[in-house]
Amino acid sequence: MSLFEQKNLYETEAGAPLAARMRPRTLEEFVGQEHLVGEGTAIRKAIENDQLGSVIFWGPPGCGKSTLARIIAAHTKCHFVEYSAVTSGVAEVRRAIEEARSRRQLHGQRTILFVDEIHRFNRAQQDAFLPHVENGTIILMGATTENPYFAINAPLLSRSRVLRFEPLNEEHLRVIVERALVDEERGLGKLRVHLPPECMDYLLRIANGDARVALNVLEAATALAEPDTQGRRTITLEMLEQVVQQRAARYDREGDEHYDTISAFIKSVRGSDPDAALHYLARMIRAGEDPRFIARRLVILASEDIGNADPHALLVAVAAMEAVQFIGLPEAQITLAQATTYLACAPKSNASYVALNKALHDLETQPLAPVPLHLRDASYPGAQQLGHGKEYIYPHNYPGHWVPQRYLPEGNWNLPYYEPSDSGLERKIAERLRQLRERLERPSAPHDEDETASNP
Repeated sequence: MSLFEQKNLYETEAGAPLAARMRPRTLEEFVGQEHLVGEGTAIRKAIENDQLGSVIFWGPPGCGKSTLARIIAAHTKCHFVEYSAVTSGVAEVRRAIEEARSRRQLHGQRTILFVDEIHRFNRAQQDAFLPHVENGTIILMGATTENPYFAINAPLLSRSRVLRFEPLNEEHLRVIVERALVDEERGLGKLRVHLPPECMDYLLRIANGDARVALNVLEAATALAEPDTQGRRTITLEMLEQVVQQRAARYDREGDEHYDTISAFIKSVRGSDPDAALHYLARMIRAGEDPRFIARRLVILASEDIGNADPHALLVAVAAMEAVQFIGLPEAQITLAQATTYLACAPKSNASYVALNKALHDLETQPLAPVPLHLRDASYPGAQQLGHGKEYIYPHNYPGHWVPQRYLPEGNWNLPYYEPSDSGLERKIAERLRQLRERLERPSAPHDEDETASNP
């Protein structure tokens, strides 16, 4: 892209989509993201003073990331080069960096390299930017819909400022749509389009914070509207519904929305809110999430967050996972709903999960003592000569199927590991365990010979 082309970034063909034609050209036209570019903000001052360093624009589609990059291009004295990680390869980027190096050496002009969807570049491709960002050859400006703390290399991220873009709210979208309706140069003003209030509300709702969706749907609906005798085109709800076959759902099975939604789902089940859990379940099903993924997460939750408060929860979750694999969608969604509501309404306890972590922590911080001799395997020839199994007491030979006996190896263990909650069945477990622990005396000397028995 030449410098001349850079200063004509906003020239669009007459046949370009409405969203491209209506792209804001100045900070004054820019709608939304007031926390970033509102009057008096540090970012706005940096843009106006041409002092913005390397940045990562992070936000959902249609919220203004690419638009702000183009506005910056119009303000800066730097050369501005725009690439898409979807269509550009490493060779093109390296060529751009080499040109940037020559431009700086010959003319003293720095280069802003804007990479849209930068998360599409793999780690090695992202590494190609690092030395040139460090030495000032380029100012990197990346745009991504993915969480940069996962999608961008840490060294590159540490040299960039992450700017979080928020979805546009309905008032932002209303300003954008109304501007498109009256703009005769770039918008639909010459077509005299009438958008009734109920249609405006519907359009803003289905756009889901995405200005590009709102303008694309508006443009497509306008094409369906025939002019009346006065030359005015009235858009109806039926036209909008025809254009929008399904409400725009911002959900990527490998992106942030995937992880955010499953996180909200699990936390809702853990929090015993079946309505919220069903809401997120419906969102995932509707967006095409793999039902097996959902089922696996429910199995994990059944043990981690319910545990012995309701042991049947694990059976329900495992049965649901097997049923999902057996019957598939769409019927599997009913099974998932049943499992979700059961687990959400079940009593909760993470005592087993906490206990395991305590035991693991001890193993990481304490010396690993050998298994006590009386607990070792005595089934093979010669084991008894080694003392394996000697003096082991068989609990079933005693009343209550229990007898005091040392099971833990020697060590300074952080006991007790398992502390049952007072929730559900675990309340009974807690009472029984309390009684056993009160009776328990870990032997420091071998048991009497007549108290021992072989393990059948």
